[in-house]
Amino acid sequence: MLDRIDFEPIYFAPFVSSVMRVEDQWIDYNGHLNMAYYNVLFDRGIDEAYGLLGIGEAYLKSSKASLFSAEVHIRYLRELRAGDPVRATFQLLAFDSKRLHFFQQLFHATEGWMSATSENLSLHVDMEKRKTAPFPPEATRALGDMLAAHSRLPRPEAAGRRIEMPEKA
Repeated sequence: MLDRIDFEPIYFAPFVSSVMRVEDQWIDYNGHLNMAYYNVLFDRGIDEAYGLLGIGEAYLKSSKASLFSAEVHIRYLRELRAGDPVRATFQLLAFDSKRLHFFQQLFHATEGWMSATSENLSLHVDMEKRKTAPFPPEATRALGDMLAAHSRLPRPEAAGRRIEMPEKA
């Protein structure tokens, strides 16, 4: 697992995860990736981005703080099948003293098409009190650096969408 390194990272826009594979046991009776495992793939991409930011697993151990998902909106756009290689992107849209708002896209790693998107709001939590808490200065600085790089990207078209029935044609 990636954890913050000793030099100042360059925040590519967007962050792109390592290649992951759709596992055989994640395939449902429809013959494609079960919806729950899209969350697993997105979450693994989040873990890599958080590690780069210095707010990953090592941060939990050293600071007794972590991030919890508060809200997630996933769109399923194209089926994935067993063995498919994928990469998740991570685009930081905003943050404040206790929250992160980010957008992810899941791509087939060799063919390049988008399979799904995920918009997220996460909370910074003091693990001993189990309550939200402000980010420490070093995390705020890293988030600011990433946001500066990511704010050059266009806002994803799907960010902020809500679920609704289309009007009848």
